[in-house]
Amino acid sequence: MPSPAQFRNHESVVRDSPRTAVLHLSGCREGFAAARDFTHRTLGGWSLEHCADDALTVVTELAANAVLHALPDPAKDTAGVRLRLSLRRSHLVCAVTDPSDDLPVYPRAGDSLLEHGRGLHIIEALSEHWGWTRRCPVGKTVWAMLPTRVHL
Repeated sequence: MPSPAQFRNHESVVRDSPRTAVLHLSGCREGFAAARDFTHRTLGGWSLEHCADDALTVVTELAANAVLHALPDPAKDTAGVRLRLSLRRSHLVCAVTDPSDDLPVYPRAGDSLLEHGRGLHIIEALSEHWGWTRRCPVGKTVWAMLPTRVHL
């Protein structure tokens, strides 16, 4: 499990427990790398290395959507986006909370060569379930549930 000192410059771990890990993210490029590193280390601590590829992709897409679409100025806003990983009986829940009340936009299937707009499609393809929840007084959490059991 990563220590708070590892994320001192760009992020901070706000809670570590046996089944939950939370990280505040910055809106800079290093924030995405730290989110992936945090996820990789957390999954290692939970013996879920077999889930790492899908979880890292989902976390990257969730964090990118939050920073790109929910922060008014990602370069200046270093608070307000939080990554939470929760271990449940047979699922890993990856959730990103942001300060925006704007709902996630799930683009229609269209041009498969578009550079942007595929994040939620990727999240849907890799997770068993995904969705969003409003936060009070403002904001939302977008989450995805990934299976943790090895399917043979």
